Amino acid sequence: MSFDPSSYAFTSTAGPEPIRANTVLPARRENIELRTDDGLTLVGELALPADRDPLATLVTLHPLPTHGGFMDSHVYRKASFRLPALAGIAVLRFNTRGTSSPRGTSGGQFDEGVGERADVEAAVRFAVERGLPRRWLVGWSFGTELALKYGAVPPVVDEIDGAVLLSPPLHRAGEKDLDAWAASGKPLTVLVPEFDDYLRPAEAAERFARVPQARLVGVDGGKHLWVGEKYVHRVLSEIVADVLGAAAPSGPAGLPGEWDGELAAAP
Repeated sequence: MSFDPSSYAFTSTAGPEPIRANTVLPARRENIELRTDDGLTLVGELALPADRDPLATLVTLHPLPTHGGFMDSHVYRKASFRLPALAGIAVLRFNTRGTSSPRGTSGGQFDEGVGERADVEAAVRFAVERGLPRRWLVGWSFGTELALKYGAVPPVVDEIDGAVLLSPPLHRAGEKDLDAWAASGKPLTVLVPEFDDYLRPAEAAERFARVPQARLVGVDGGKHLWVGEKYVHRVLSEIVADVLGAAAPSGPAGLPGEWDGELAAAP
C-alpha cells in the first residue's frame, strides 16, 4: 500500500523546537503520478507551502537506483519535510523508471540514464502544467548525470531556471553535456564533498571550468552521501540561497535550525 503523506500527525509546540532528522514541518503534500512520452507511469510526491503559493520549485533527481537511490534518499526527503515551510519552496520528488520506495514503484526498468531522459521531461512538464514557478533541477549523484545530460537541451532547458548538483560523479555526463550547459547560460551550482568517492573539488574545478557560469562549492569534511545533519543543513541552505537569491530566509548560519509551530515526526 502506498504511503499517504496526509497521515503525518501534527502537534503544537510550546515554543521553538530544534529541527531534527525526522522533523516534518507543515505543508500541502500529495501523491502524484507522472506520465512519460514512452508510456510509463512514475510515482512521486509534491510538497507545497501550507498557506501560500510557492516562490520556487525543486524538481529532484535521485541517486542511482541500483545502489539504493530513490525519491526518499535522505537529503530529498528532508527537503520535502522542511523547505515548503522554511523557504516557501515546492519540492517535487519521484521515482525514476523501475525504482521503488514506500510511495510505490514506477513503471519500466532502469535504463542506465538513457530512457530516464523521458522521466526528467515528464517531471518538468508536470511542474509546468501545475503552474509551479521558477523550476530548478536538483540532481544528486546519478541524478546529476540526468540533470547535466537533459537539463540544458530542449524541451527542458526552456522550462527551468537552473540546476544544483550534489556529488556529481561525471561518469555518464561528459564534455558535450558541459558545453551544452555553458551555451545555455543557465545557472549551475556544483556542491562537491571534500572526501567524495568519485570526484573531489580540485578535479571538479578543472572539469567544470568548461561552464563559465558554474559556481563550484567544495564542502569541507563532506562525503558523497552527505550523511549527518551538519551536511544536510549545508546542502539545503546552499540550494535555497541559489534558488531564492536575496529572498532566501537564511542568515550567516543558513536555514533556521528551529521551528515554532506545529510539527510531526516521520517514521
